[in-house]
Amino acid sequence: MKKIQIINGPNLNLLGTREPSIYGTVTFDAWLETLKAAYPQCEIACFQSNLEGELINRIHETGFSFDGIILNAGAYTHTSVALHDAIKAVPVPVVEVHLSNVHAREPFRHHSFLSAACKGVIAGFGMDSYRLALEALLAG
Repeated sequence: MKKIQIINGPNLNLLGTREPSIYGTVTFDAWLETLKAAYPQCEIACFQSNLEGELINRIHETGFSFDGIILNAGAYTHTSVALHDAIKAVPVPVVEVHLSNVHAREPFRHHSFLSAACKGVIAGFGMDSYRLALEALLAG
């Protein structure tokens, strides 16, 4: 059974109520149950924090024992060299995920410090971005 860690960054605990015109009205917990039901062959763990250091710690903790990480670092995507370095420090593949199309939004969201360290990037498909990332990790 493949072990996949989802790591969500700042403000993603507010999905379902935060800017529903951009992020939708479904809570992450509700979506996670749907994802787990669709992929019973995977053990899917989820972690969310608004603190950069806690995200780094989770990458370190799971980056040697899981089969892949799906990372939605939220705004830290555009600011964190430390998260980039944490991704590079672990052998497991990491897929960067964004619910919205960051390239259709404010210019400061167009640059990611994480993309170069990740296996790939999926953006703009709402909650389905997580499923697409999971599919990419399962495909190898």
